[in-house]
Amino acid sequence: MDNMTIKGMKFYGYHGVFAEENKLGQQYYVDIVLSMDLEQAALTDDLNCTVNYAEVHALAKTIVEGPPFKLIEALTGHIASQVLEAYTMVNEVTVRVTKPHPPFDIHFDGVTVELRRKRDADGRTIPA
Repeated sequence: MDNMTIKGMKFYGYHGVFAEENKLGQQYYVDIVLSMDLEQAALTDDLNCTVNYAEVHALAKTIVEGPPFKLIEALTGHIASQVLEAYTMVNEVTVRVTKPHPPFDIHFDGVTVELRRKRDADGRTIPA
């Protein structure tokens, strides 16, 4: 399986359990790895044989900058399922969402949730 990685996307969202997070918001970093067959795209140089990463970026932006989730696990899962729903040629997706400044009095680089999802035989999204 071939991979396309869209790394280091930055969006501003209002996700979190605490009211202050929903009011003030913060930056979120998103990485998406799309697993699919890219042989025809490599051979033909045809955009129709691949996934347009600008569209994937726009989809992630809409979700992260949209209605808030309490948990970044839910945010990450929603991005993964929407990518699989929108792009049938993607067999598996890995989504990483980093919240760099959780509201805790500790010093670290943030918290990251990574989820891998794929399609089952019936086309449903399941853990990979």
